[in-house]
Amino acid sequence: MIILSIGVMAIVTYLLRLAPFILFAKHQSTPKWIVYLGKYLPPAVMGMLIIYSLKNINLFKADQSIPIAVAIFITVILHLWKRNNLISILSGTLAYMLMIQFVFM
Repeated sequence: MIILSIGVMAIVTYLLRLAPFILFAKHQSTPKWIVYLGKYLPPAVMGMLIIYSLKNINLFKADQSIPIAVAIFITVILHLWKRNNLISILSGTLAYMLMIQFVFM
């Protein structure tokens, strides 16, 4: 049963990866709605993740608000400077984790 499940998951994954090549042949242009989603969906998802992450924060507790504020500041500054999502997100996460583990215990 486990091998069958893994096989089905592998086939579905392969077909999902193959679908764009079948749906959008080389001679066709990408539909406008796909281009729109590719442009606006990633920032919208990031915005929702930020809102979800900050929804239960007590701004009046320094051990919660200071590490978060510093991590957000680092993330924003690095992103504006380098324009690299990976560097900015990893740096902000690293700064936050170091602060809550070693500074605000």
